[in-house]
Amino acid sequence: MTYRISNLINNPTESAAEDSFLVGTPAAMSWYQKKPFRVHLFALGDVGSMLLIGLRLMGRDCIREIGIYDVRPGIPERWEFELNQIQPPTPTEQGPKVRILKEEELFDCDLFLFCASLRVPPVSETRGDVRMAQFAANSGLVRKIASDAVKAGYQGLFGIVSDPVDPLCKVAMTAGIDPARVKGFGLGVMNARASYFAGKDERFADYLTEGRAYGPHGEDLVIVNSLTHYDEGLSEELTEKTVHANLVMREMGFKPYIAPALSSGAYSILAVLRGEWNYSSVWMDGAYFGCRNHATEAGWEVENPEIPEEVYARCRKAWENLKAISGE
Repeated sequence: MTYRISNLINNPTESAAEDSFLVGTPAAMSWYQKKPFRVHLFALGDVGSMLLIGLRLMGRDCIREIGIYDVRPGIPERWEFELNQIQPPTPTEQGPKVRILKEEELFDCDLFLFCASLRVPPVSETRGDVRMAQFAANSGLVRKIASDAVKAGYQGLFGIVSDPVDPLCKVAMTAGIDPARVKGFGLGVMNARASYFAGKDERFADYLTEGRAYGPHGEDLVIVNSLTHYDEGLSEELTEKTVHANLVMREMGFKPYIAPALSSGAYSILAVLRGEWNYSSVWMDGAYFGCRNHATEAGWEVENPEIPEEVYARCRKAWENLKAISGE
């Protein structure tokens, strides 16, 4: 039997390309025709502010303007003042302008990025999946903001950057947003961390050219050392290192937010806006599942290569566990 990611869902839509399928509809991708894009960031904590820096520095080609919002006094003013002073020697090459938003302007954009967190685990918390510990606190705020977006008639893309990314995407969807207009940005840093370890240990070197990452930004992550030279032991070891890299940073005494904000955040978000292949979450029959995909006007084109049976079994377990998490 041939195993593919499309086996997780019922009646996948084939795309024009080989070894891929589509998620969503042209109507859900109407926002994608409005290039260059207006991007709004909700909350400027550690992750949001670092993401903002990345988008300002690298988004000149595809972002028209970045709107920022934070309820804390002085925070938006600080970042507007600082970011608009980041200028290259040639003024015509500067990044997108940063503008402070009023609350009523939040959803006047093409891409809304939820970066808020009501519970940030202390640095001393180094056991278990600290991402899921944030779910109870953050889900209520996501539900409120997503409901507000629906009431405002928002038709853009609703992006989740806060932890736990994939379950929070489901919360936004159950609040009434079209499933294909919700996207999770968490898997990019998992790919980056796996690549980091692959660059330090030649046993994992195949990952740099033949590897893949699937599933959630958390404990059920699936790292594949190679699609063509699959090794179960190496894949599981690399997965373990990748999943717990955030705990290593916590043991150093620092919060692990810089690489996530830039790899899962800025790089992945810009890839989405440019129509490039990236690691992010898409809706798959009951759960948001991380995989390689890219935006098209017809929907999200998802890479769908043949994968070993053992990899499919791990992906299915991850998908079922994500599906079991309620978004209500």
